[in-house]
Amino acid sequence: MKPGLMIGLALAALCGASTLAYARPPTVMNSPGYDRRLQESRSQLGGSTMTAPADAPVAKPKHTKKKRVN
Repeated sequence: MKPGLMIGLALAALCGASTLAYARPPTVMNSPGYDRRLQESRSQLGGSTMTAPADAPVAKPKHTKKKRVN
């Protein structure tokens, strides 16, 4: 067979196999109680806002020497 055809078939097989695999542990499941508590805690935290510090340090630009062209 031609090398290009073999590479094409290999890529097609790889893409086909990757669409079938869903990597997640078997312990992952939907939990309505956990989701509800999570939404409640996020809604309680939604009212508080974080602000950036007023005196944030500013990095000064570094001066570099110019390279000589021979």
